[in-house]
Amino acid sequence: MRNFASRILLCLSMTLCPTFGSSQQPSTETQTKESGQQMHKHTNALIKETSPYLLQHAHNPVNWMPWGPEAFAKAKAENKSIFLSVGYSTCYWCHVMERESFEHQDVADMINEHFVPIKVDREERPEVDQQYMMATQLVTGSGGWPNSVWLTPDGKPWMAGTYFPRPQFKQVLLQLSDVWKNRRGDVAKQAEQLTSAIEKLGSGNAESKPVTMELITAAIDISLQRFDPAHGGFGGAPKFPPHANLALLFDRYRRESSPDILHVIETTLDEMGRGGVCDQLGGGFHRYSTDDRWLLPHFEKMLYDNGQLMRSYTDGYLLTENPRHRETVAGIYDWLVREMTSPDGGFYSAVDSESDAEEGKFYVWTYNEVIDVLGKVDGELLANVYGVNPDGNFKEEATGQASENNVLHLQATIQDFADQHSLDSGDLDKRMSTLRAKLLSERQKREYPHLDDKVIAAWNGLMIEGLAYAGRQLDEPKYVEAAGRAADFILDKMVKDGRLQRTYRSETAKIDGYLNDYAFVAAGLLELYHATDDVKYLTAARAMADTVMRDFTDPQNGGFFFTATPSPGQQTEFVIRSKDLGGGGNLPTGNGVMAQVLFDLGDLTDDVRYTTAANRTLDGLSGFLWQSAGQADHLLIAAATSLQKKQSDAAVSINDADAAFEATAVAGKAYLSQVKLKPGDSFQLAVELNIDEGFHLYGPSDGIDFVKPTAIAFAAANVPVVQDVVSPAGQGKMDKAIGQELQTYQGQVTFFADLQLPDDAEVGSAVLTFTVSTQACDDRQCMAPSQSKVGIEIQVLPTIESSVAGRHPAVFSRRQ
Repeated sequence: MRNFASRILLCLSMTLCPTFGSSQQPSTETQTKESGQQMHKHTNALIKETSPYLLQHAHNPVNWMPWGPEAFAKAKAENKSIFLSVGYSTCYWCHVMERESFEHQDVADMINEHFVPIKVDREERPEVDQQYMMATQLVTGSGGWPNSVWLTPDGKPWMAGTYFPRPQFKQVLLQLSDVWKNRRGDVAKQAEQLTSAIEKLGSGNAESKPVTMELITAAIDISLQRFDPAHGGFGGAPKFPPHANLALLFDRYRRESSPDILHVIETTLDEMGRGGVCDQLGGGFHRYSTDDRWLLPHFEKMLYDNGQLMRSYTDGYLLTENPRHRETVAGIYDWLVREMTSPDGGFYSAVDSESDAEEGKFYVWTYNEVIDVLGKVDGELLANVYGVNPDGNFKEEATGQASENNVLHLQATIQDFADQHSLDSGDLDKRMSTLRAKLLSERQKREYPHLDDKVIAAWNGLMIEGLAYAGRQLDEPKYVEAAGRAADFILDKMVKDGRLQRTYRSETAKIDGYLNDYAFVAAGLLELYHATDDVKYLTAARAMADTVMRDFTDPQNGGFFFTATPSPGQQTEFVIRSKDLGGGGNLPTGNGVMAQVLFDLGDLTDDVRYTTAANRTLDGLSGFLWQSAGQADHLLIAAATSLQKKQSDAAVSINDADAAFEATAVAGKAYLSQVKLKPGDSFQLAVELNIDEGFHLYGPSDGIDFVKPTAIAFAAANVPVVQDVVSPAGQGKMDKAIGQELQTYQGQVTFFADLQLPDDAEVGSAVLTFTVSTQACDDRQCMAPSQSKVGIEIQVLPTIESSVAGRHPAVFSRRQ
C-alpha cells in the first residue's frame, strides 16, 4: 500500500501521470448496508434532482452536491479541492464503489472534511463527463466509470482515477488531502498542464489536409486488419458492438461492392446475434462481451446500442436476406416496447446489469432451472440448442469465478442444428420459439434490474432513426409507428422556447441539448420523414439543423462544438468547449452525424446553406480525420458523401445540360432553372438548338404546310402546368418558289417555356417530358422532319421555406 501511495505523490512532479487507479481490481467482499441507511439516516443535496443516478446517492453520508456554481463557490469559500465522481445509474462498478465506500460513515467523513464532493450523471451532463474523462485518460492511460477526479475550485483537474477499492480509496483521500494542503504549487502546475492538454485534444484542430478517398480506404483497411475472422468484430476482449465500423463498411459496400467487406459484415452480425451478448430470450443486446466469442456479456442494456444495432441488422438483412438478421431486429423491437417505452411514447435509457447486487442474476439459468420450467424432454432439447449445461458456462466478470449458471447462446444456427440431428428446421424453429416464450415468462417473475427511466434526447434520436429505417426497409409499420410516437413525445415535451432539452423525467425536461442531441434527433426525424412523408418531421429536423449552425459552429476552424455558445452573462461552469470527436461510450460522432444530416437536408430542400455547412465541417476537421483514420467513422461516411457529390458536380460541369438530344443537322440541349421544387413553384425550361452550318430550321409561318415549323410540345400527363412557350426571333428568308418570306433559325437559338407545379403536386420524383420537332433544310432541299423526345427528372419537395439558388444563369440570362 505504501508503494501505491508513493506513486500518487511521485506523479505530481511529472508532466502527466502514467497510471493511477485504472487497473485496480475490486474487493471480492462487498459491504452490507448499515441498518440506519435503510431509514434514510442521511439526506444530501442530490435529493432535489431528477436523475436516477443522483437520487441513488441522495442518502449517502457523503455531502454530495450537484454540478453547478453553488458547489464551486463553496470550494472557493472553504479553499478546498473538489472531489468529482462521475457515473451513471446502470454502472456496475459505480454500484460497487458506492456500497464499499460512499455508504460508509468513515469514508464520508474523510471526503466531507477535506473536499467538496460533486456527483455527476454522465448521461445528463456529457460535456462534464467527456472533459474529465480526458483528464483521467491523460493521467492513467485509460478510463472508465465511476470516474474519480480531483479539481481546483476553478474546475481544473489535477488528479484522476476510476474505481478504487475501499482500502486504497481511503489512502488516496488522505494522501491527496495532504498534497492539496502542502504542495499547492505542484497542484497548480499539474492542473495547468492537464487543462492545456484537454483544450488541445478537444479542439480537433490540426493542419488541414484535403479529404480524399485514400483517407477513407485507409480507415477501412485499419478495420479489416483488426477483424477477428473466427468470431467477428474487431480486436479482442472486451468486445463492444462495433456500430461505427459496421456503418462505415455498409456505406463502402453500397458504393463499391466487395465480397471481403460483405464477409466481415456478415460474420460479425452472425456471431454477435448468436452469442450471449444478444439476449436470446428477451431480445436486444447487452452492452459488451467480456470475452472474444461474444458469449459472456456485461449485462447492461443501453438504448443507444440497440438503436444503432437495429439499423445494422436491417442493413445486414437487406444485403444477405439472412432471416436471422430480421429476427434480431424483431427481438430488439419486442424488448423496446415491452420494457423500455414510457406511456407517452418516449424511450427509457438503460437497464442495469445486476439484481440484488449480483451481476447477471436476472438473465442466467442453471441447467436444472431450465428442466424445471420446460420439462425433461423440451428442457434437454433447448439446453442442447442454446448451450446450457449442468456445469454452467458463466464466469463472473469481476472475479472470473465459474458457477453453474448459463448464458443462453446459439452454438450453431437452428438450421445447422436441425441438419446435424436430422430434424425439420421449420418445426424446430417453431418449437424453440414456444420454449423461449415459456422461459421468458418465467424470467419476468424474477427481481427486475434497475431501470433508468429518464428519456435522453440523443439516445431516443438513435432509436427513432433505427426504427423508422427498419420499418421502411422491412415494411413493418409498427416500427415506424413506435418511432413516430417517440418523435412526437420529444417535439411536444422536450422542446422549450425553441430549444431541445437533454433529458426528461418526472414530468420535467431540463438541460439545454448538446450537439449530439440535436444531431441524433434530427437524423431520426429525417429518417421518419422518409418513412412517412409527414412534412412536420422534415420541418422539425430543419429547425434543429438551423439551431446547430447558429449556436454550435466554430467560426474560426470549422466543425461544431459539443456545447452551444453561452448567452451573455451565462455561467459556463468551467467546461472547455470541445468537439467530442471520439464519440464516447460507443456513440456516433456528433460532427459526423450532423454533417450527414446537413447533406440530407441539402438534397431534400435544395438549400445550399446546408451542403456548404456540411463541407465546411469536413474541411475544418480534415486534419483530425487524417490523424485518426479509423476512429471517426461517421465523419468518414459524411466525407464519402461529400466526395461523391463533388464528383457528380464535376461531371455536370463538363456537360452541364440537364438533357441532350440530336436531330438531323441539329444538336440540342435542355436546361431547367430548378430541378427541386415545391408545389406551386414556377420555373423555366430552356431548349437550346445548335444548327449545323449551311442549314436552317423554320419558324412558324401562317398558311404554309409544306415545311414543318420548329416547335416544343409537352406530354399531356406532365405534372407541371405549361404557362407559356416563347420562341426566338427568326430571320426572314425569301422562298422563291412561293414568293413569300419565311421565318427561319440559323446558328444557335433558344426556346423558353414558363412552367408551374400545381399546388397539389405529389411530393417525390417526377419526369418532365416534351418533344422537340425540327426540319432542317439547306438551299437545295429539306430533310425529313425529326422528333426528339426528351425527359428531365425533377424532385417535388415538401412545402417548406428554402433559399434555393437558380441554375444555369448564363442560359436563362439570354431571355429578353
